[in-house]
Amino acid sequence: MNEMLRLLKLLRGEWRWGLAGIGLSAVVSLANTALLGLSGWFIAAMALAGHGGPMIEYFTPAAAIRGLAIIRTVGRYLERLVTHDATFRLLTRLRVWFYTKLEPLAPARLQHYRSGDLLSRLRADIDSLETFYLRVLVPGAAALLAVPLLGAFLAWVSPQAAWVDLAGLALAGVAVPLLTQHLGQRPGAKAVALRGRLSAEITDLTRGFAELTVDRALTRQMTRCEETGDALLGTQRHLAGISATGTALGGLAAQLSLWLVLVLALPLTTNGQIGGPDLAMLGLLVLASFDMVGPLPAAFRALGETQAAARRIFEIVDAEPAVSDPPHPASAPRHFGIQVRDLTLRYGEDRPNVLAGLSFDVPEGACLGIVGPSGAGKTSLLNVLLRFQDFQGGAVEIGGVPIRTMAGETVRGLCAVVAQRAHLFNTSIRENLLIARPDAAEDELRAALRQAALLDEVLAMPEGLETIAGEGGRNLSGGQARRIAIARAILKNAPLLLLDEPTEGLDAHAEQQVIAALAALRRGRTTLLVTHRPQVLRLADNLLSLES
Repeated sequence: MNEMLRLLKLLRGEWRWGLAGIGLSAVVSLANTALLGLSGWFIAAMALAGHGGPMIEYFTPAAAIRGLAIIRTVGRYLERLVTHDATFRLLTRLRVWFYTKLEPLAPARLQHYRSGDLLSRLRADIDSLETFYLRVLVPGAAALLAVPLLGAFLAWVSPQAAWVDLAGLALAGVAVPLLTQHLGQRPGAKAVALRGRLSAEITDLTRGFAELTVDRALTRQMTRCEETGDALLGTQRHLAGISATGTALGGLAAQLSLWLVLVLALPLTTNGQIGGPDLAMLGLLVLASFDMVGPLPAAFRALGETQAAARRIFEIVDAEPAVSDPPHPASAPRHFGIQVRDLTLRYGEDRPNVLAGLSFDVPEGACLGIVGPSGAGKTSLLNVLLRFQDFQGGAVEIGGVPIRTMAGETVRGLCAVVAQRAHLFNTSIRENLLIARPDAAEDELRAALRQAALLDEVLAMPEGLETIAGEGGRNLSGGQARRIAIARAILKNAPLLLLDEPTEGLDAHAEQQVIAALAALRRGRTTLLVTHRPQVLRLADNLLSLES
């Protein structure tokens, strides 16, 4: 219930659309039931009148039938329009809300999650939450509104029929859904977990295709994906079986209710308490009333999956960021030398130190090269300077201002980063450059590319700046992707430059091009250069060697 209450709170911003969808759904259910019941009464009454029975007034019920048909048709259209629009609004709101909660956690709090699993939570799990509104809340609330009104009308015609119908509706709309919800809770949670694992494994397969091929591990990874997919398919079949069982039990309750109502109403017809057309109306009203609760077994069966998806989302949302901004952040410094004193860093109280007693100075405008074996803490040091990771001891200052006294956005606004894996989005080169400065003009984009030694290559492409970089920059070479990252750093024009293995994985020619671009970029900027490539270290004024 805790997850459901929290989901209801997230609906507050769309409550008008949500209530409108519930009201329209109730109106449509009542119109549909009334149309079937009135049509049965009208046909039976006309048949009896044609065989010498009592005459009836034709025009009023005929007009009512037409009116109910119009209400049902228009109402169904409006109900679909409003509920789906509310669902899409809710999904948009949930994704934006989840991302705003996710962003402060990166990267320190998210490093233990696989990227495919995070993507599954952002897309598939949030998509699962639409079940809560569209398939649980709307039909459940609409049934709560419509069933009492129908019960009151049936009680006016025949109290016995009303009690039988309400009992059948309680069985089909409460007992059966609760049963399917109980049966579907574990397999629903399992399906959500398997879907996240499958997404992570497929992401590993597609992104690491080349490495898996070289290591002869491609078949093993594909087999793992197939096994997870088969397990997910089996779980989905189990859930489908539970849903079908719930539907069958609901249909059985409807047929039993109809049979009992007819058994109870036939004596009333023979002794003249109700007419023959009334008997037809009662039977059809009872049969149609079960359409009001028909969606509930499948909805409650999916509730277990929805709850599991909500728990996975709230698990991340409830995490505390590794770094919190001070209540009264200091202003940005006027000078940009870096001072580090006795820095100690570890990734948990019970974890060993990654950095211990580290001290150094980088004068403003100088470049410090940082070398050391893998695991020595080189990238961790950059994460501290970017306020991605907090530290346990010592002091880190920029221009004499402790970085802990500044907001994270202020510190990161002072830094430009060129990393080994420069992420490029699946959009144009222009859009990838504008990430650094959205208001940059055309001549500024070209100047940045020229300084990064990339302008001629981009202009030689068929689409020029509109060339699509591809997912992760797959349409470009490694050197071109790295120089686009350099052009972004040039556009940002930040006083601090952090270079993390900027030439790793490049051939000799591409490395020389990137080094030339970096030499121009680092002029006048305080620079930290993490690398183990001796050619790049020629850019450094001093060298810091970290021991493992």
